[in-house]
Amino acid sequence: MEEKNQEYDLAFTHLRNNQNISAYNLFTNLAESYKKSDEPKSALLYLLAAECKSRQNKDNNEEILMAANLYQNFAKKDKSYSSKSAYLCASKCFLKTGKYSEAKKAFNKSKEISSAQISFMRPVIIIEDSKAITMKLEKYLEKLGYSTFYSFEKGKDGIKKCKELISESQNPIILLDMGLPDIGGDVVASTLLEEQLDLQIIVITADEKTSKRVNKTISSGVASFIQKPFTIEEVKKAIDIAESEY
Repeated sequence: MEEKNQEYDLAFTHLRNNQNISAYNLFTNLAESYKKSDEPKSALLYLLAAECKSRQNKDNNEEILMAANLYQNFAKKDKSYSSKSAYLCASKCFLKTGKYSEAKKAFNKSKEISSAQISFMRPVIIIEDSKAITMKLEKYLEKLGYSTFYSFEKGKDGIKKCKELISESQNPIILLDMGLPDIGGDVVASTLLEEQLDLQIIVITADEKTSKRVNKTISSGVASFIQKPFTIEEVKKAIDIAESEY
């Protein structure tokens, strides 16, 4: 990562000094390196490479189209409001290269996306060892409009699935029981928050909110707390808080 940051800084130094060929080579190398791991970043780097060509009065359609396709690919896979911005970026890139039909399609796709729609597309991970409570939560989630959820009895399995979804930019909401058969809910929470600091975790427990373990977990950055037994209204309120922080 440090090496890439150095390349990034060097590329901008070349760009400022009008050393456009050197800057172009660095930007394209960086763009290639981010293609699989971070498509929006790769797209931006291709646009910077396109700027280098523009300064040399060279055709830069290839780089701009590469950026357009990367933005569009990201938008198709992403399940957050970021997909709207990605479609708009793709549309602008297509427009610059004269691909008017593709630009219109991408723009229309962006108009289909609203923040309200996105909230119901987010997956939910339930980490709870009681099958009865899991079934209750699943029933509540369906009533609240959520259609994609995954349930796990063990913390380690829940962590694995959560990391998988994060890697796919799906940003799940976590409903987390504190008392699990393999590892504690507090350990699950701290592990996941290390993976993604702004992850929305809702703690579910029979313990009092003031108990040492629960208080420590809440202080670590979880979004909300539900005490057992709970109602659908309490679940909705906790999820609304999580959504508002997203």
